Formats: sequence, C-alpha cells, structure tokens
Amino acid sequence: MRGGRITVAQRRALENKWNDYGIAADSAPNWQHVFNRSAPLHIEIGCGHGEATAELARLHPQNNYVALETYAPGVGALLHKLTTQNLENVRVVFADAVVALPLVFADGEVDMARIFFPDPWPKKRHHKRRLINAKFVELLAQKITQGGGLHIATDWAHYAEQIRDCFAASAEFASVSAMQ
Repeated sequence: MRGGRITVAQRRALENKWNDYGIAADSAPNWQHVFNRSAPLHIEIGCGHGEATAELARLHPQNNYVALETYAPGVGALLHKLTTQNLENVRVVFADAVVALPLVFADGEVDMARIFFPDPWPKKRHHKRRLINAKFVELLAQKITQGGGLHIATDWAHYAEQIRDCFAASAEFASVSAMQ
C-alpha cells in the first residue's frame, strides 16, 4: 500500500465510513446483495482521489461502481465524496488490483473496466512495474463479461504503445482503438 499525507477529513472518512462503502479484498461478494439491486457492474482500477468515480456514479445511477485503490489518502477522499454526495452506487476496495481482481470478482462479472492514467513508470528499468502487461490483460479478459467494455487512458505515448501492443496480442479483446 502506498503511504502519503492524509488529511483529517480523509482519515475521518476512513474511520467512520469504511463499513458503509468498503469491501474486503479477500473473497468475491455477491454484488447484488452488496448493492441491494441488480445493475451493470463497472470497476475503476486506480481511482486516485475518486473524482472520476464519484462523477460517473452521479451521472449514471443505473450502474454499480467498484473503485480499487492502494493509496490511503485517495480512499479516504473517495469515501468523503461518497458521503457528502450521498452516492449509494459505489463501493471501495483498498487493495492492489493485481491481487484483488482474482479474489473480488468472479469471471465474466465485470461489465466495464476503467483505468485512467496508470503510473507510467517512465524510467526503462522500472517498466516492469507497469500495471498493464500481458499477464494483467489476461486477468482482465477473465473478469470482463463477453461483450463488456474497457477504457484506458494515458498521456505517456510510449506507455500507450505498450498498452496497445498488449491488447492487440490478446485474442480475448475484439478491437483496440486509440484517439490521438
């Protein structure tokens, strides 16, 4: 887990709202039971401080959202947003996505996955730490439902090429498109 400076509001949200919105990363819950409804399941991997997650949940209340994050201040910030905006269609997993995805989601359960601006690890010797690689693409393919969606955004051209190549090499994904 990443450390970092945590504000009073973020710490308070972690302490007081985790039981309302938090999901343990140790087993796959019944999402219909968790959300008390059946709805498309969208995940955001690496939600940061949760701005996009909260906005998507507000704009699309018909969907259920699960945010995965390893950064405590980010989890606290998202929990605070969910509380102040009274968003009931979001849950949070405080864990590394590589570890949590196989445990928290059944195969073919995710309707849409989003990864916005994953750490590019720009130094060549650190590229092995990048989230998107062939093994992770295989894991995503297992979790996303047939016909489901995937949206990845990065502002690092070299990483975008690597991401495109990883998905193009996978037989599980129908098409790869990129806006430039």
